[in-house]
Amino acid sequence: MINEKSSSQTKFLAVIFLAVFLDLLGVTIIIPVIPALFEGEHAMFSGFQVGTRSLLYGLLIGCYSIMQFIGAPVLGALSDRYGRKPILSIALTGAFIGYTLFGYAILENIIWLLFLARMVPGFMGGNIAVIYSAIADISSEKEKIKNFGLVGSAFGLGFIIGPGLGGVLADKSVVSWFNYATPFWFTAILTLINIILIRFFFPETLKVRTNKKISILQGVNNLKKIAFLSNLKNVFAIVFLVTLGFTFFTQFYSVHLFRKYGYSVKDIGTLFLWTGIFLVIAQSFIVRIISKMYLPKQVLKWSLLFLSLFLVLLIFCDETWKIYLMNALIALAFGISSPNLTGLVSNNAEPNQQGEVLGLNQSITSLAQVLPPLIGGLLLGLDSVYPILTGGLVCFVAVILFWLRRAL
Repeated sequence: MINEKSSSQTKFLAVIFLAVFLDLLGVTIIIPVIPALFEGEHAMFSGFQVGTRSLLYGLLIGCYSIMQFIGAPVLGALSDRYGRKPILSIALTGAFIGYTLFGYAILENIIWLLFLARMVPGFMGGNIAVIYSAIADISSEKEKIKNFGLVGSAFGLGFIIGPGLGGVLADKSVVSWFNYATPFWFTAILTLINIILIRFFFPETLKVRTNKKISILQGVNNLKKIAFLSNLKNVFAIVFLVTLGFTFFTQFYSVHLFRKYGYSVKDIGTLFLWTGIFLVIAQSFIVRIISKMYLPKQVLKWSLLFLSLFLVLLIFCDETWKIYLMNALIALAFGISSPNLTGLVSNNAEPNQQGEVLGLNQSITSLAQVLPPLIGGLLLGLDSVYPILTGGLVCFVAVILFWLRRAL
């Protein structure tokens, strides 16, 4: 019976891994493309002044996170009521529509449609909370961090393949009809494949369902709840600060490389491929080994410290080998930190609250991702190095809070 259960869990995790990989491959394919719309040789926004262009870039990135802040807790709560499978399928369908619209907006040069097309998959981007909930449904407390690390591995693998592939698909020198819209068409196709995968191979994992009231303002309501969650509010504070700091890096480093070092879409894709390799190493191997020997709070005490240090040091890297080395170290530090933080959140939730609490965690994450585009867009207008420096300093504040308050 134990072997049968273990075999069933292995098959489920394999399906989860493939589903997350396809989803995140689609997400990472477009990483080098969106900055190119603002900074590239044939940028849609080339007619705008630098300050305006920087602000619009921040708003385009930010509208995705704002909608994710609204959508993640709603999807998580809906999955607690109706099951993981149907909600995940609906979320992926919305993402498919969004990617298709974005590609069309690029071809037709419709700026307002770019924003709408980012908002739709943003709302549906809360599907990661549903995936984490499904994993929590079938995992013991000891297995959670290891299995959450599997999601991180899929993310890292997406980072290895996605940006490089996106750079190629956007390069018309590779194929004459390739352009900035091509990666979005490809992503839409991947999402469609994922919908089929979930429909036929993803088993329903929810055993106990709830009938709690669900509101479109659940994200705002969730923030109010945190003040009364004595066992979670401190860890959520750390999650918020780490995500806030790291998002400054992920959303603005590409622009920094475009402006300061003249990187192309293909160059950005290659760098992210390199970074993804180390993210996979961290979450596929290092996390699994460390989780057997140390508690999350013991790991995070050092991994968060190194993450903040590496982000600050990155602004001093002005040679290619230094840039590649520091990105590898950042990937290792974040790759170790992320599943340990998620595991702590999940372990403090009841079995029938996994969707709600992990949706709450996604709300915090999404809120933290909203602020950098808005603030960073202004900082970017001054100098492209400022958003990166800000990210490192914010992560260091998380480290101080962690050590002083013993938040975890």
